[in-house]
Amino acid sequence: MSATLEFKAVSHAYDSRPVLRALSFRLDPGAIGFLLGASGCGKTTVLRCIAGFEPVSSGEILLNGEVVSSRYHTVPPEKRRIGMVFQNYALFPHLTVARNIAFGLHGVPASERASRVAEMLEIVGLEHVKDQFPHELSGGQQQRVALARALAPRPQLMLLDEPFSNLDVDLRERLSLEVRGILKQQNTTTVLVTHDQHEAFSMADEVGILENGAIEQWDTPYRLYHEPLSRFVADFIGQGVFLPGTVVAGNCIKLELGVFHGSVEHDWPEGTAVDVLLRPDDILHDDASPLQARVLHKAFRGAEFLYTLQLPDGGRVLSLVPSHHNHAIGERIGIRLELDHLIAFRREPGSAQRKD
Repeated sequence: MSATLEFKAVSHAYDSRPVLRALSFRLDPGAIGFLLGASGCGKTTVLRCIAGFEPVSSGEILLNGEVVSSRYHTVPPEKRRIGMVFQNYALFPHLTVARNIAFGLHGVPASERASRVAEMLEIVGLEHVKDQFPHELSGGQQQRVALARALAPRPQLMLLDEPFSNLDVDLRERLSLEVRGILKQQNTTTVLVTHDQHEAFSMADEVGILENGAIEQWDTPYRLYHEPLSRFVADFIGQGVFLPGTVVAGNCIKLELGVFHGSVEHDWPEGTAVDVLLRPDDILHDDASPLQARVLHKAFRGAEFLYTLQLPDGGRVLSLVPSHHNHAIGERIGIRLELDHLIAFRREPGSAQRKD
């Protein structure tokens, strides 16, 4: 049975130094949640608190409505039915693949244990290497053995700490999709830690953005990208620029590119100076557009170019353009703004335009 995981205002400190600050979030049964943030923001500490390796100084952690960690009560790690996959996989070098997977099935009848190992080998596609040892496997195969070993006892919750960081980019992308498929097939609630946005966005149902021990936003990848709730999240997620604008009548914002109406939820008076977040996919190449921008830089990405463009009044924007439009540095191209999500923040003194 998959677990519901809840954090209720959880705080944690090392030697009186705050590491987690009133964290609150909920992950439903079978959902995959990611904790995303820079090094030192508290991601791994969250996993250690969930597993029961670290105490909490305040707040509660609940699994299926049962408090497993609070200031006054802690369920031992071995009683929590949690599986873990570590960054280095932590496989037993003297055990074969099959015996590694069987390791967590102590006390299970031999026939049932053999059946479960065979099932896990099939799920992760490693039947052909079941009698090999970890040092004989590729990095991707070792990662799948570690996952199968953690899933074999049917945990109610899985924790994965930077599970793909030791793999090359192509293998990481392929395996992340494979692992998501396995976790969904097993209907296992899962929390993963990463600093890789692409990894989190390709696998996650929900993502928590951590900064200095606090969650800035817990949301779907789509909403984090298109509807960031704070300037920090807007800065942290994806690429883009902030273009200066001014609030005008009718809940609109005037930019160098025109006047745009959006879901400006703040009660800002007319004339308020704001910064509007523009993503590369908001700026479209359009030869018929009267608005021209000069190519300052370009980065070839195979199917597309990422252009840095200078607007007539000096502002800069980014634009993703199909790569058959190979424009030279200094060339002027037609663009138009297709802004489905108008995200604005009150301009702070000294705030930078670029965020990429």
